[in-house]
Amino acid sequence: MKSQHFILDWGQIEFTLAGIGCAVGLGNIWRFPYLCYRSGGGAFLVPYLFMLLVLGIPLLHMELTVGQYTRRGPVHALANVCPLLKGVGMASVAISFILCTYYNVVITWALYYLFSSFQAQLPWQSCNNTWNTPNCSDHATNSSYSSTASQEFFKYVSLCGRRAMLQQTNGVEESGGMRWELFLILILAWILIYLCIFKGVNSTGKVVYFTALFPYVILIALLINNVQLPGALDGITFFIVPEWDKLLSMEVWVNAAAQIFNSIGIGFGSLLAMSSYNSFNNNILKDTLTISIINSLTSILAGFVIFSALGYMSYLQGIPVRDLAVDGPGLVYVVYPQAFANMPVSQLWSVMFFFMLLCLGLDSEFALVEVMVTSLMDGFSQPLITLFKRKELFVLAVCGVAFLLGIPCVMQVGIYVFQLMDHYTAIVSIMFLAFFEVIAICWCYGVNRLSDNLEVMTGKRANIFFRLCWLIVDPVLVTVILIFSIIQFKPARYEGYVFPPWAQGVGWVIALASIIWIPLGAIHTFLSNFCNDKLTPTLWCLLNTTQHTYLWAIVIHLMRNFHGKVHIFRVYMCNDLTPSPTSVASVSSL
Repeated sequence: MKSQHFILDWGQIEFTLAGIGCAVGLGNIWRFPYLCYRSGGGAFLVPYLFMLLVLGIPLLHMELTVGQYTRRGPVHALANVCPLLKGVGMASVAISFILCTYYNVVITWALYYLFSSFQAQLPWQSCNNTWNTPNCSDHATNSSYSSTASQEFFKYVSLCGRRAMLQQTNGVEESGGMRWELFLILILAWILIYLCIFKGVNSTGKVVYFTALFPYVILIALLINNVQLPGALDGITFFIVPEWDKLLSMEVWVNAAAQIFNSIGIGFGSLLAMSSYNSFNNNILKDTLTISIINSLTSILAGFVIFSALGYMSYLQGIPVRDLAVDGPGLVYVVYPQAFANMPVSQLWSVMFFFMLLCLGLDSEFALVEVMVTSLMDGFSQPLITLFKRKELFVLAVCGVAFLLGIPCVMQVGIYVFQLMDHYTAIVSIMFLAFFEVIAICWCYGVNRLSDNLEVMTGKRANIFFRLCWLIVDPVLVTVILIFSIIQFKPARYEGYVFPPWAQGVGWVIALASIIWIPLGAIHTFLSNFCNDKLTPTLWCLLNTTQHTYLWAIVIHLMRNFHGKVHIFRVYMCNDLTPSPTSVASVSSL
């Protein structure tokens, strides 16, 4: 029976909005347009939509089914589904918590830009500021010897030691001082997060009505404005007209799959944790299609907004769109502010844009923090309530710890810390985590069992398309992505700066902080079964899936030869969670 903190369920619309808010984030605004830009514009849309169909939608359906059926966070859900790989759930919690510590720094930057927009002249609009260098240029160029006002506002050290946002050092070896403005804004960001989630789904469910919907108002307003700018059509044409030869590159297909994976949030445990608050008979397929399709449509909408602005910049600079110098975060905090500086009523568009980033960031941060809160309350509900007296105080403690861990990111060395953590968490760790999650649920637990669970909740089994994707297509695709991620792995770098070996070592420690739970969980399961004289049943259950009928017979034969009989055992690796009719009725009544 689920502990008391889970009795309060989402409203039917609230979960859908929260799921959209979780999936739709800052990656839709900068990473998707950047990958399109790097992959030949419209050519990227073909593999992107294909991966959405065969990878994104089926795996999201899988996660929502497991979360809603078990009514647990990722740790206990994966432990119930596949005890041998229960460490996958623990790794999801670890990676989500690490991510939330530095992801809130992006929200801090958005707040800093938002506050800086309330000025008669935008501070990145000209080079007549105290922090600008002699190489500052009022117009973007591709010269390595000059930089724009927006670039210097974002990253360069002020000559007078004031006002430039990051005031970054020359490398991770130089820690520099604290950026006290960013430090105070980071506190404000965590206060906003806490006020939105401290009452659980009661508070988060109300906030998402605004934070999930308002960004679309701003995106549409920005698009209407941008398409009227000179050169906008050139940017849009670059976005939608494919360069077909790019489709022959395997990297484009891998990037498309990785974007679907990271954008929807497969493996992070966020949507799995949030779906555990659903009513037991909620329509999972409807939520799956709504969240995944709206997430991708948002990316495409953001693509039109961003590329129309890039077309305008190419018009101002007199160079083709493909020759503009853009990168991931810089697309949001350097390129787009530079475009604002040349727009009519620039302050208004700047305020709207960075407030939209704030809303997108808050939605994603809600989900990341909720993974940690849900998982700890699942496993230690009574001790935590005894210690903190109220759940609100426990949530405050989680936010406080995450805030403390994020402080290095608001020092002058912060951009290097941020880049190092992001590279080894969002790129390295998540691919290993996703691989083992798919293996645990699709193969170890089994497609037939998952379909049975879905039928218990909704009255309908998964159709042949989902079963085929779960059984064959998705495990193969995730494996290919993992292999290419390993083959194409490059050490962390920030622009032209390559992190030294000791910093790369720290990055691998950060990656292992989440990955290590997968083998530790497996070792714990084997040792527990061995100590209880149940090692043979565990080895038997390694093959006890609905897809390995012939292997069952082989193992039965071997076990009879060695032991004389087949032991009756409890399933340790792939539990059958299908309940009796009585238990279904009791769960449905919650």
